[in-house]
Amino acid sequence: MSSDFESYEQDFAVLTADITGRIGKVPKLLGDEKKQMVANVEKQLEEARELLEQMELEVREIPPQSRGMYSSRMRSYKQEMGKLEADFKRSRIAYSDEVRNELLGDDGNSSENQRAHLLDNTERLERSSRRLEAGYQIAVETEQIGQEMLENLSHDREKIQRARERLRETDANLGKSSRILTGMLRRIIQNRILIVVLALFIILTTAMAIYFSVKRR
Repeated sequence: MSSDFESYEQDFAVLTADITGRIGKVPKLLGDEKKQMVANVEKQLEEARELLEQMELEVREIPPQSRGMYSSRMRSYKQEMGKLEADFKRSRIAYSDEVRNELLGDDGNSSENQRAHLLDNTERLERSSRRLEAGYQIAVETEQIGQEMLENLSHDREKIQRARERLRETDANLGKSSRILTGMLRRIIQNRILIVVLALFIILTTAMAIYFSVKRR
């Protein structure tokens, strides 16, 4: 699982580096060339989001004892993604202002006021987005903690079941041992009784032989 994560990680690093370079070029381009660059960046940002989703799925498959390090890296990548999207919004606002000025012929002061207003709204949206992202991250971490607890409970249940099975096996072995010992004791008692009977028989036979021998004399 970690090898797949690292592969997605490398793809994400290459893609975000390319996006950063293209975002920096947007304000410097003109006309159709700028439109094409904006469209390309939007497509690459969508690819980056899909990579993040794949990476997050891989993190969920990593064992709990190794997951913390990858979760920390995911938070860093999400922050980087948020910064890229914010930079792209700023470049698009500048691009939109320029296009609008070309079409409507607005003067510089009006454009600056509109730009300041749009930037203010963008900052508010970014703050809201960060709060939503923080809430989402808390929910993901809570889900991970719950999953780890369920896995721990599952392991504990398996240990208890194995302990019960060992107890049953021990009880069965003790039962067998008890039956074996009971049989041995029974045979010992039977042998002793047989020895006593034989001894009595020998004594009785000897006594009778002595008696008849004396009587004849």
